[in-house]
Amino acid sequence: MNKPIDARGWRAKFAVLGPSTNTIVQPDMDDLRLPGVTAHYSRIRVSNMAVTDEAAFRKLTDTIAAAVDDAVDSVLTCEPDYLVMGMSAVAFYGGIEGAQAFRARIAARASLGVSTGALATAEALNRFGARRVAFLSPYFPSANAEVRRFFTENGFEVTADECLQCESPVAIAQVPEARCREVLHRLNASNPDAIVQVGTNLSMQALAAAAEHILAKPVIAINAATWWHALRAMGIADQIHGHGRLLEEF
Repeated sequence: MNKPIDARGWRAKFAVLGPSTNTIVQPDMDDLRLPGVTAHYSRIRVSNMAVTDEAAFRKLTDTIAAAVDDAVDSVLTCEPDYLVMGMSAVAFYGGIEGAQAFRARIAARASLGVSTGALATAEALNRFGARRVAFLSPYFPSANAEVRRFFTENGFEVTADECLQCESPVAIAQVPEARCREVLHRLNASNPDAIVQVGTNLSMQALAAAAEHILAKPVIAINAATWWHALRAMGIADQIHGHGRLLEEF
């Protein structure tokens, strides 16, 4: 018997998971919505804890990782077709093996396909044929080291990286665009083939799309990449214009 069709999500119903402190993923992905594709958000409960050093940042990411299962279980009650992970640091930990294990754990719990920011950005870079990569994050240095390890194990040369060391989860969404622009220019000085922004609560989707015209190279915002990855995984090939080359060309 054919599965009944959802009145609004007749092409796909996406479950999107993000930390409860995150205010950027939902509007970013809403900006990328297509007719017949709906997004249903489940918040991974975490407090807006102070993040003043490496240990505090690791405590934050450990707290998020421990709360993921409950958020998955909650959103599964709407019977989604696919899971989109709107949280990124944990998805990079442990190199390729760790990234794949994280996705596999979520996929097994949900019995659904899953897109993560780590695997999505790697695939996006491969689509562009980029080999030299620079990236920025709202993280602390130890987490940037995990991102660097992931990209390196995937065969990319990391030419430069910067971490903004934001003082709390909520503060990530308060980073001024001007600061991100300054970082992009510094990273571009290392002559990468592409620049990647990680950290899903850092608002860079619009800036990344604009920066591609100025820097004449791909600038990949993690939220756009993860949504793109999910669409393509579901066989939805629509081009979305005005939000970066990835969604327009691939």
